[in-house]
Amino acid sequence: MSQDPRQHYPGNGVMPWNPWTSQAFTSLDPFGIVSSCLAVQGAWLRRPDRLAQEAAKFWSQITLLQIQSFARFHGQAVEDTIPPVRQDERFQEPVWTESPYFDAVKEHYLAVTRWLEDAIENTPEVPDKTRRKAGFWTRQVLNALAPSNFFWTNPEALYKCLTTGGLSVLCGARKFRTDLSRADVPMVDPAPFQVGRNLACTPGKVVYRNALLEVLQYAPTTERVHAVPIVIVAPWINKYYILDLDAKKSLVRFLVSRGFTVFMTSWKNAGPEARDTELDDYLLEGVLQAVEVAREVTGADQVHAAGYCVGGTILTALMAWLNRDGNGAAPPIGHFTLLTALADFAAPGDIEFFIDRDSLGFLEGLMDQSGYLDGAAMAWSFRMLRSNGLIWHYVVRSYLYGEDPPPFDVLYWNTDSTRLPARMHATYLRECYVKNALIEPDALTLGGRGIDLRRIRQPLYMVGTEQDHIAPWRETFKLCGVVQGPIRYVLATSGHIMGIISPPVDPPKRRYWVGDAEGHGDPETWRAGIPKTLGSWWEDWAAWLAERCGPLTKPPPLGSVRRPVLGDAPGTYVLEK
Repeated sequence: MSQDPRQHYPGNGVMPWNPWTSQAFTSLDPFGIVSSCLAVQGAWLRRPDRLAQEAAKFWSQITLLQIQSFARFHGQAVEDTIPPVRQDERFQEPVWTESPYFDAVKEHYLAVTRWLEDAIENTPEVPDKTRRKAGFWTRQVLNALAPSNFFWTNPEALYKCLTTGGLSVLCGARKFRTDLSRADVPMVDPAPFQVGRNLACTPGKVVYRNALLEVLQYAPTTERVHAVPIVIVAPWINKYYILDLDAKKSLVRFLVSRGFTVFMTSWKNAGPEARDTELDDYLLEGVLQAVEVAREVTGADQVHAAGYCVGGTILTALMAWLNRDGNGAAPPIGHFTLLTALADFAAPGDIEFFIDRDSLGFLEGLMDQSGYLDGAAMAWSFRMLRSNGLIWHYVVRSYLYGEDPPPFDVLYWNTDSTRLPARMHATYLRECYVKNALIEPDALTLGGRGIDLRRIRQPLYMVGTEQDHIAPWRETFKLCGVVQGPIRYVLATSGHIMGIISPPVDPPKRRYWVGDAEGHGDPETWRAGIPKTLGSWWEDWAAWLAERCGPLTKPPPLGSVRRPVLGDAPGTYVLEK
């Protein structure tokens, strides 16, 4: 269908449409919530034959549920007509099956939810993205309406109320009042955590600082180190210390213990003064500058660079930028690693429903007012991608159960958000998410050079995670068919964060697939031909790095004459709120 889906007005045929009403509608509905749902509704109303078939399926399911409920209320043990999925923690308590009342509530909720989601997925004559957008926003409503989210239909909340004499309800009400004034649903108790004390506490020094970032150099813990240093490009969407949590989970500490000299980018928390900062600045004055600092301090001709999330995306662009240099000199980065980093944004997961041409205009308007995108806004959008686990789970436990949020370091980091410069972030969203220009040869220009990823020939180590909802691993894998150098790809279990924070433990808890991926185009074919390995992929990466980071030598000093020490790690930028 070539028409604007918002033209179809259910019940009245076609509603009048012109640029003025379109602009007004977009202003009221910048994320396309109403327009996508109206498009789906209108499509079904234009096909009453198909709609009748779907309705018949629904009422057939409801009839079976009535029979099941009748049997349950008469003491008969029957299997659920619609069992909850194993990962759905909302209905795992036995009472949801053992009690006829709660079983009926659960089953009817699941019946309506699954039928509606299936109906949206099967909508005829509507673009696929419109269907998926309507499905996403409908799921947000359905998740909010789950019976587990309400006191009288949550058996655990009722039980806690009875066993505590109503104290759980009183505590929950107090928490709700406090959190309502802060407009937040806390996920973590922040009290036990302090950056520099029990987070980001690997010893090191700040050896460079500019308006964009600080560069940290970590102190060696071995008598000899590999000659080629590692420069880690942390994401600027959150703070770097996800890679340097406590001693047991610190990727930085692990690398240092294996004889590597490690440098880290710590990005400044942007304020109004940074509104005109460009993506080019992050490329050249940020990542490339960190590489040059590491070379100057260590005396190495080349470094190994590793980028996590958006840090990996900008590192990929830098590799293409460096390979565009026509002077014939070897680039300052000899090989690189990408950790859950997208280069092809054609299918970036559910985050795409927050980012299209209309919503980008809305976001640019917000950023124009302040000069930056507030980190809390982005944090909430990421929480909505997994709203049951990252929003409603905490609503239930805080307000219905009266429980305190847990002290969990990863969740503390997740709430320690950052602000993003307006112009840089708008360019990143437009060029990568909306236009998907990074993957197209020379469609994106940064630092005066066209970016063509096919020019990259340096060895690459890539890590994707099986359950990643921010950088889906099948999308990250697409880069394997674009760059020209040798590629070793790792698919780790777990998600975007916990799949990366995967330290070696005894006995091993994690698994991963790993193998050569150069020239591969089909991720599932690649995975099917590789056995699953028990353990942490960190060990495999350390062995791969050791082969390429040169001989063991005396550790370089912390800082140098040109790059004197400016202070102790974790520095000052990471502490800015």
